[in-house]
Amino acid sequence: MRILIVTPAPRGSRAGNRTTACRWARILRAEGHRVSVTVGYDGAPADLMVALHAWRSADAVQRFRERYPQRPLIVALTGTDLYHFLRADCEVTTRSMELADRLVVLHEAAIDTVPQPLRGKVRVILQSAGAFPARKPSPRRFLICVIGHLRDEKDPLRTAYAVRDLPSQSQLQVLQLGKAHTDAWAQAARAEMARNPRYRWRGEVPYREVRRVLARSRLMVLSSRMEGGANVISEAVVAGVPVIASRIDGSVGLLGPGYPGYYPVEDTATLTGMLLRAESDPVFYARLQDACALRAPLFDPQHERQAWRAVLAGL
Repeated sequence: MRILIVTPAPRGSRAGNRTTACRWARILRAEGHRVSVTVGYDGAPADLMVALHAWRSADAVQRFRERYPQRPLIVALTGTDLYHFLRADCEVTTRSMELADRLVVLHEAAIDTVPQPLRGKVRVILQSAGAFPARKPSPRRFLICVIGHLRDEKDPLRTAYAVRDLPSQSQLQVLQLGKAHTDAWAQAARAEMARNPRYRWRGEVPYREVRRVLARSRLMVLSSRMEGGANVISEAVVAGVPVIASRIDGSVGLLGPGYPGYYPVEDTATLTGMLLRAESDPVFYARLQDACALRAPLFDPQHERQAWRAVLAGL
């Protein structure tokens, strides 16, 4: 088939939507399909469209459905679709979902957010991660990585706040990777580095560097206020790096409701306590490791390929 994947993130972007689109394109090409990744839809012929983001790709969804009313259309729901635009611009978002033959979500808990009449269209495709080399944590410090762009939805400086005033014997250090979406966020990160010797922000880096930092880290923190199913959780779990995460649907849907590493959203004091406990309590740290190891098979690339085969077969 000729498959068109539409994403709002342009070529060269390291945004999650672009990363997901490119990985799906590789999977579908390996299945024998001809796949193009574009921003928007210009009317080009295609046997099937996969549109990431019900709200941002609404025009593309509408145009494809009008041009090819009988051809299959898949809409992948992002975190901002599920936890923002279904409330803030419900009519546009819901219209894209109604036009779709299938709705793809990236974690199990997302199904409950989809309007009841549309849940029969939903299919879950967990994002996978490739194998990592052996971990090499720094012996001189307890390195915590934070991976993700600096924007409001990510609550990006929460981990930095959590390590501001720790006991001198603590070896906790935070290294943050990700592009600042605004000058204000860049200024805030630089100001935090100036006042907080335990925090360093390196900005946007190549993917190979993300993997290298993960391999050196003792923990990864995902502090988001909303997520559609962060691939960085898959990466950390497969790399063997325990995760501390804010308790939101997007993380619970990937790590499981019984995972021991959650803290309440925006709760700096609780996050500080969990980080210190992970550093000082080997039993707690081992619990995090074991819980992640149980989830790792879910993020095997073969699992994601099989999920796509099932979605296409169902169409």
